[in-house]
Amino acid sequence: MGVDGNSSFDQFVGTYRYIVSEDLRNAVNVAIALKRPLLVKGEPGTGKTLLAHNIALGLGKPLIVWNIKSTTKAQEGLYIYDTVQRLNDSRFGDKDISDVRQYIKLGQLGKSFVMQEHGVLLIDEIDKADLEFPNDLLNELDVMSFYIPELEETVCANHRPIVVVTSNSEKELPDAFLRRCVFHYIEFPNPEMMERIVRVHHPTIEESLLRECLKRFYWLRQFEELRKKPSTSELIDWLQALMAGGVSQERVEKELPFLGALIKKEEDLDYLEGKLTGTFGQRRKYV
Repeated sequence: MGVDGNSSFDQFVGTYRYIVSEDLRNAVNVAIALKRPLLVKGEPGTGKTLLAHNIALGLGKPLIVWNIKSTTKAQEGLYIYDTVQRLNDSRFGDKDISDVRQYIKLGQLGKSFVMQEHGVLLIDEIDKADLEFPNDLLNELDVMSFYIPELEETVCANHRPIVVVTSNSEKELPDAFLRRCVFHYIEFPNPEMMERIVRVHHPTIEESLLRECLKRFYWLRQFEELRKKPSTSELIDWLQALMAGGVSQERVEKELPFLGALIKKEEDLDYLEGKLTGTFGQRRKYV
């Protein structure tokens, strides 16, 4: 069975727990329509990884996740031939080792090919791998098939998966790979969009507390000297800590409590001490 050739395609509009901008929604749907991988970049914590999870949720499709590490090779995403297990079986086991198929294990990309329904494949943090990794996947992502010489078989995708690739820009990706992708950079949410995102996670938060926290959050992000600016996910965690601690809007205005939930580097905390002292007239309080 080959890859689907249907001209119709699913429309992603977001989910109840993932707010998307119009630009991001359009990028997802263009990638689906063109049958191209969607390459997503953006600041850490802007929801790149969660996008794939919510595409699967919103379209009612299964999700396969391939988490990339610095040691990951493209071959591992296709299949792995377990020669060590076969050797052990030949020495100590009672299996028929002539059946090579039992030692072939499909990787995450291979699994997405043999699914019996249209699914979503997330290749997460592709820039962690070596420079040749993206190019090593070009043919497989183009033709949606790969050859297993040990079996003398070609694995063809039953259904072309919706492929989402995330990158934190640790390395530049090859031009040949970029040409085959639909690209989208997730801009950091403005206060209005951020309020919508927060209310998905904290629907019962008090209006005055939310307004003050957003004000302080964007005030912190304005400092270019910070090595790691607080992200959306850290804002959500900070708000949860404030709500659990019964912290009032007035205290946030005066102290910025639980700052360690927002700022994760010691040098950034040290830098902000002077700013907070000058702004609020008192020593910073992390907890």
